[in-house]
Amino acid sequence: MKKITLIALLFAAFQVNAQTIVQTTPQNKKVILEEFTGVNCVWCPAGHTIANAIKASNPNNVFLINIHVGSFATPGVGQPDFRTPFGTAIVNQTGIAGYPAGTVNRTVFPGSAQNGTTGTAMSRNFWTAAANQTIAQSSYVNVATTATINATTRLLTVLVEAYYTGASPVASNNLNVAFLQNNTVGPQTGGNQGNNYNHQHRLIHMLTGQWGEVINTTSAGTFVTRTYTYPIPAAYNNIIAEMGEFEIVAFMAEGQQKIISGNGATPTYTGLAANDVKVKQVESIENQCASSISPKIQIQNYGQNTLTTLPITYSVNGGTPQVFNWTGNLVSFAKETVTLPAISYTLLNSNTLNISLPADANVSDNTGSVTFAKAALTTNTNITIKITLDRYGSETSWQLLNSSNTPMVSSPTYTDAAAAGEYPQADINLTLPFDCYKFVINDAYGDGMDSGYGMGSYQVLANGVVIPGIEGGAFGSSETRVFQVANILGLENFNTNEITLYPNPSNGIFTISTQLPTDVVAIDVTGKEVFRMLNINNQTTLNLTQLQKGLYLLKLSNELGEQTKKIIIE
Repeated sequence: MKKITLIALLFAAFQVNAQTIVQTTPQNKKVILEEFTGVNCVWCPAGHTIANAIKASNPNNVFLINIHVGSFATPGVGQPDFRTPFGTAIVNQTGIAGYPAGTVNRTVFPGSAQNGTTGTAMSRNFWTAAANQTIAQSSYVNVATTATINATTRLLTVLVEAYYTGASPVASNNLNVAFLQNNTVGPQTGGNQGNNYNHQHRLIHMLTGQWGEVINTTSAGTFVTRTYTYPIPAAYNNIIAEMGEFEIVAFMAEGQQKIISGNGATPTYTGLAANDVKVKQVESIENQCASSISPKIQIQNYGQNTLTTLPITYSVNGGTPQVFNWTGNLVSFAKETVTLPAISYTLLNSNTLNISLPADANVSDNTGSVTFAKAALTTNTNITIKITLDRYGSETSWQLLNSSNTPMVSSPTYTDAAAAGEYPQADINLTLPFDCYKFVINDAYGDGMDSGYGMGSYQVLANGVVIPGIEGGAFGSSETRVFQVANILGLENFNTNEITLYPNPSNGIFTISTQLPTDVVAIDVTGKEVFRMLNINNQTTLNLTQLQKGLYLLKLSNELGEQTKKIIIE
């Protein structure tokens, strides 16, 4: 008997000593808050705020899993699909009755269930109390986890350890490992950020399957260790799986419900090149009236070394490149948005901004570009704003801003209608000075001017005619349209050859004035082209002194048409 006891003690000691990261002394429970959410759920951002506050108050004892599921998670046109194959089964066992909803350790809290009975799903006002109650309870099992990712091979390795300080009341438990992604920018109804809402703790995969791996030994003193490997795909539902944004949450449950406790970890990374920086994003550029822009780009350090300096080269429409020498401090996977100094260019109907970084370990991500258009143009200062509301007019608001972002006019307070249909509002007429304008329209619910009970719309007209492209209605939270009211010199007489060009005759030096990019071609008396100048803008000097004295035909053309003008060089 003494020998058997000694062997048993040695075996128990081996079990305890084998653990590397999990605590072996009794601990209180840690909270696993699963929040059921969706990009089209207007109150879900309020739920995110509450969950984040619970986490902030207990950073080492609370772990969040945001599960996009249900009708509010069904993507509309152009929206990302954040759903997973696991969400529906999880939410179906909760007794959910509305969104957002959340479960705290998949446990029933009497008086808090959304379905009023035995459901685990609770409305957001119950989450804090349930979390505080859970944290104060002792746990019979401790869980710990670490993770590493090889950035080159994209192989994730997760170590999970569990130690039973007491016996489980059920014969087997289920070990679950959730794989999450943070900082995914996308749309969110009710988030007041349009398509730029920052989605956090988003479930993308369950490494252990729908309900986890079954653990059959759950007696006091049991030590469990598991290592899981998983090749991370490039994307989930066409949404990029971003290195540096992942998170692991591991938890032990009594079957499919009642999570006992858990833990979380942020992966560490191997396989990084010493120096590797990428153009993460080139921000979109609105239609432009001016011939100067200050682009914004996002850079990310994919290298092992901290990034402190970086020359950024950029140009528009193949023009003269400009270099900005960025300085800062970016550790591995850190990102920063950089506003580049203004660059001048010739404004065309279609324009391209090009960005490039110096060559490094991966040159494939060292460039970026974005195209943008010239703003719609009108010479008429008599502007009409025409609004047709959907049933939920109270959700709609708009402003017309000038080039200084000063509101020229704002929407009245609209009201909802009593029945389905479309509801024209009184036209708003105004006279605008020459300038560049933004028409910004918002929908508080996030579904544009489409309530499902009739489609609303907006139009901005000049002298009764819709300004090209300045109309719509099918948008999400917000939409911006840019147009220019311009005094194009000579435009009113364009077809009668009265463009501003002087002096004429001259010694070969002419001045031409226009506010539209215009191509100029000079033809001699034999019909031969002898001079060409493209995309002149505003007031430009034409130097034709290289031509012989005589009569020439000047052809001028832009998007509004073409005219000819006889000129004489004396």
